[in-house]
Amino acid sequence: MTAIEIRGGVELPARLENIELHTDDGFTLVGELALPESVPPVATLVCLHPLPTAGGFMDSHILRKAAARLPALADLAVLRFNFRGVTSPRGTSGGSFGDGVLEEKDLAAAMAFVAQRSLPQPWLLGWSFGTEVAVRFGLRFPIVGAILLSPPLRRATDADLGAWAGSGKRLVAVVPELDDYLRPPEARERFAIVPETELVEVAGGKHLWVGEHQVSRVLNEIVARVNPAKVPLPTTYPGPGLPGATARSVVG
Repeated sequence: MTAIEIRGGVELPARLENIELHTDDGFTLVGELALPESVPPVATLVCLHPLPTAGGFMDSHILRKAAARLPALADLAVLRFNFRGVTSPRGTSGGSFGDGVLEEKDLAAAMAFVAQRSLPQPWLLGWSFGTEVAVRFGLRFPIVGAILLSPPLRRATDADLGAWAGSGKRLVAVVPELDDYLRPPEARERFAIVPETELVEVAGGKHLWVGEHQVSRVLNEIVARVNPAKVPLPTTYPGPGLPGATARSVVG
């Protein structure tokens, strides 16, 4: 059996399900649940994607690669969905862009799904705009914590952030050295209001985390918090030949 190098668009074995989420204001959101192929998940990532008006969607590459790799490598359930009004190959979610306000209802629908399916140990995984939704509304739900990738902290106020202090919920901020919006020196100042924040400063990192080196760093930082027994993540996987050729079972 040939070992597959884990990079780019490689999709490792998983059980996939096309799912729908239903908001309390009447919209249907489209998404996907990826589960480990043969074992129960030990934890769950609820993915909140980048800004829709700048091209963000459930397939934004870090989130897509988390779903493609982490069920197999780290025994994680990965739930991705399009915020309201957003289109991806999976389909289009109902409604229209809510400017980071109405997306609270989308997060509520995702968390209701997590509860309905009894998915374990849910973490919010936000990237850019998704971090704003996580910071502003995440404390309203039964989560272990939130992992923030490239948090701009534009919509989230100090009051929103400060509410995490003493909440008992973990807060992890992964901040690129060369970010377009919030770089480590400013991040240290903003997150000081939550002394227990785990602030990860990534030398040479950029907002979009382009390139396998940055992707690997981000995925390892995620798994180090959610299932630390699985780090460092392997860079190869036993598989039948070419990248992308491993089996993924799809339901729905």
